[in-house]
Amino acid sequence: MSKNLYICASEPRCGKSAVALGMMEALLKNIPKVGFFRPIINTPRIVDQKDNDLDLIKSHFHLDQDYGDMYAYTLEEATDLITRGRKTELMEGILAKYSLVEETHGFVLCEGTDFEILAASIEFDINADIAINLNCPILMVANGADPQEGDDAHYRNAVMAVDDLSAMGVHILATIVVGVNEGQPNRLVQRLARESNNKAGIVFSIPFDPFLRGASVKEVSDALHARVLYGEDHLDRIVLHKTVAAMQLSNFLMRIHHKDHALIITPGDRSDIVLGTLLASSSQSFAGIAGLILTGGLLPDKAMRSLLDGLKLTVPVLSVSKNTFETTCKINEIHSRIAAGDTRKISTALNLFQTHVDADGLLDRISAETSAIMTPQMFEFRMLQRARANQRHIVLPEGTDERILRAAEILLKREVVKITLLGDEAQIQEGITRLALDMPDVEIINPAGHPWLDEFAETYFQLRKAKGITLDGARDFMTDVSFFGTMMVYKNLADGMVSGAMHTTQHTIRPALQFVKTKPGFSIISSVFFMCLEDHVLVYGDCAVNPNPTATELAEIAVTSAETAKVFGIEPYVAMLSYSTGASGKGEDVDKVREATRLARERAPHLPIDGPMQYDAAVDPLVAATKAASSAVAGHATVLIFPDLNTGNNTYKAVQRSANAVAIGPIMQGMRKPVNDLSRGCTITDIVNTVIITAIQAQTETPR
Repeated sequence: MSKNLYICASEPRCGKSAVALGMMEALLKNIPKVGFFRPIINTPRIVDQKDNDLDLIKSHFHLDQDYGDMYAYTLEEATDLITRGRKTELMEGILAKYSLVEETHGFVLCEGTDFEILAASIEFDINADIAINLNCPILMVANGADPQEGDDAHYRNAVMAVDDLSAMGVHILATIVVGVNEGQPNRLVQRLARESNNKAGIVFSIPFDPFLRGASVKEVSDALHARVLYGEDHLDRIVLHKTVAAMQLSNFLMRIHHKDHALIITPGDRSDIVLGTLLASSSQSFAGIAGLILTGGLLPDKAMRSLLDGLKLTVPVLSVSKNTFETTCKINEIHSRIAAGDTRKISTALNLFQTHVDADGLLDRISAETSAIMTPQMFEFRMLQRARANQRHIVLPEGTDERILRAAEILLKREVVKITLLGDEAQIQEGITRLALDMPDVEIINPAGHPWLDEFAETYFQLRKAKGITLDGARDFMTDVSFFGTMMVYKNLADGMVSGAMHTTQHTIRPALQFVKTKPGFSIISSVFFMCLEDHVLVYGDCAVNPNPTATELAEIAVTSAETAKVFGIEPYVAMLSYSTGASGKGEDVDKVREATRLARERAPHLPIDGPMQYDAAVDPLVAATKAASSAVAGHATVLIFPDLNTGNNTYKAVQRSANAVAIGPIMQGMRKPVNDLSRGCTITDIVNTVIITAIQAQTETPR
């Protein structure tokens, strides 16, 4: 039974990194601990320099491997051993390093060399030998770009690779042809499928995407050793076009009017071009500007710098010492990569792989062992898969917040949910343009003056008139983005809402409490956090809403939290926490937990629920054997219910910071429809995770 896979390219720069990303994500959805290994890397063994793909995979998937354990040799070291006739020593060293990874991981994904230094035939033979020695099936990656002027090089390289590997006895699991023209027959794909006599395995094709081929402004800056004058936080912009600005401003503007993601190159003393470019970047009638490069070592004069300093520029402006011609030639030599932290390229690559490659079919073919363990990575990936499989419509009221906009782009690129942003449309569009985001299909609604406003106000008036609200007052409330977004959910115009990046919890939840209200059979709204620890996920409740719940309310929180855990694939074993375990403790607080445990068992007799129980007895099997040997929950609790907000909130934050855990939440539960709150200090990742969870809650509440 194969527990490894070797990704091998047929030539340089054909999309191997994108395939490695996609395959790693597919494996981590099903296997608790996947290692990544490159036998040979091109990067020298220097302290401050890392191999691009190792850094990318380790960073994005938060692998716990040490960087030095993820490869065996540099290409220089491997070449030296081969030229000195010590190839056996090379293979022994690779096997030794690989075995260390294999011993601590359920599956190992290997990636071959980059074909950038040695002759292609030599590197190809090295990769084949390594795959044979590691007993790895191969996932071949080939370049699918259409041949130009009769040049069939890509096809020849791919077919020769398949034939040679087959002749050497290497099993090719599948071949992925990257960069084909979407919607058009690809000659390489057709020939591999037709003429290789199944030697190429299953053949998949991934369409060309300009964002993966285009360099980021940071890559350009690094290659030119440029000085960043402005926009240092926006170097992730992608360059799709390059324009040398040496003409008058009016003619220059005509040239860039429809060029999206253009990099402008101009001498540093062309103040007219500088101002024209920066104005064009903020104009909605112009395509987005990726960045501006000032050449010749010339900088804007003092008055111009003073003007630019006051504009709070987000467009990257770089300065280089070389002249315009040398700079342009150097830029043309840049080969783009998918780098660690480049969320836009990573999201694009993962979505392309997920959409066009049958990853589940590949996993079936390699017969990888699966596990019932729910690791944090498996948890996050399965959430994404579930949300993507049955997309829901989520409204984000804080559409002017930069974090919300960046999270929305990631969610839309990964096709996880449909999104509506609320707020002033001009401000939101300005933010999208300023940040150079790509989400043309996002819906933007300004509650003030929207056609739904009168209808929403009337509905709110009817729901709250017994509380003294007037129609005019109802209209005022409905111009507020939180009330408007919640009403969209109430009237089934959206499936869920996520807010709180700019507003307090009370502001976010108040409308939901007023008219969405609790589900039948529930008396309170409560919350949970998903605590993603190193090798498992726990559910903490309630750590955000109810300050001092009664025994009846605590029982309801326990049952609701268990149901939430089950929705997200976590088998619930519920521990009712206190400062005492079992019958040993006395006092009002422990008595409340004891009564809550009794009520929870009555309410859900099918659930394993136990308490009162101390935290260590709940999660540590050795402690449980001493303190609660007969408990079905002690030692392996997955749902931990805290007796009050003070205890729960402090505990989740202590675990989050001390154990370096990822805390996803608070996730609201008990409402008829999902409305979830964000922390005002939330990150983009927090927003993405919360939106995905909200979408899954919506699937459960309103199945389609």
